Amino acid sequence: MKRIAIQGERGSFHDIAAHAYFTDEQVQLTCCTTFEEVFEKVGEDPTAIAMLAIENTIAGSLLHNYELLRASGTTVVGEQRLHIQHCICCLPDDDWSTVVEVHSHPVALMQCRSFLGNHPGIKAVEAEDTAGAAAYIAQKQCRGWAAICSAEAARLYGMKILEDSIEDNKHNFTRFLVTCHPHKADFLRPLTEVDKASIVFSLPHEEGSLSKVLTILSFYDINLTKIQSLPVIGHEWEYLFYVDLTFDNLTRYRQSIDAITPLVKSIKILGEYREH
Repeated sequence: MKRIAIQGERGSFHDIAAHAYFTDEQVQLTCCTTFEEVFEKVGEDPTAIAMLAIENTIAGSLLHNYELLRASGTTVVGEQRLHIQHCICCLPDDDWSTVVEVHSHPVALMQCRSFLGNHPGIKAVEAEDTAGAAAYIAQKQCRGWAAICSAEAARLYGMKILEDSIEDNKHNFTRFLVTCHPHKADFLRPLTEVDKASIVFSLPHEEGSLSKVLTILSFYDINLTKIQSLPVIGHEWEYLFYVDLTFDNLTRYRQSIDAITPLVKSIKILGEYREH
């Protein structure tokens, strides 16, 4: 049994991603309101696993989650990419003629902006979670309310789907990270199978410091799939660089980390895992 802490309710995209990653395994969800609570649950239970969104092809990076991940002390052991498709759903007795409000997470509302623009008579209302909006409407029997969520959440809460695939961009994907206590990491991913790593480092305030690091990584045939900079709070004009690396040779990857370490002020390996 895998105990997974997620942000959101059952039927949320975090739920779908967790079941997609742990296919054919028993999963017990711990549903949390915030990402801070997700990491609190993992901190309280060393056997628990966290599933958290880290970037979306439309909305971009979830910057706060990078900071939470770095501070959590957990290790990334996997990733899951999920195609995000939204539907609009309502109570079985409602239909287009009776719906006056649609509730969902602000990111979901943003991703369905064109659809909502074509329905000016329906008021968009922000909620904490996509699936949570559907659950609330179903539980409270809110007549005239609709939710934007996954089709799985609509079916789970007995809602009627008015229209599916209403997202503006059909190439909408979210990448989720799977993290856990470092002592549990080797049970979830054999190091011999890893071909991707997430690291974070800071640099001295010197000309060409980032260029030198990137040159060394290139020399060792390390591919950068993502680089994200975030300011160091309290230190003006200093930044942390969050970098995703892919590689074919674990030994050369380890050598590259050893080679760049003297060039950086600090460095931390957030996780080594298999690319999805």
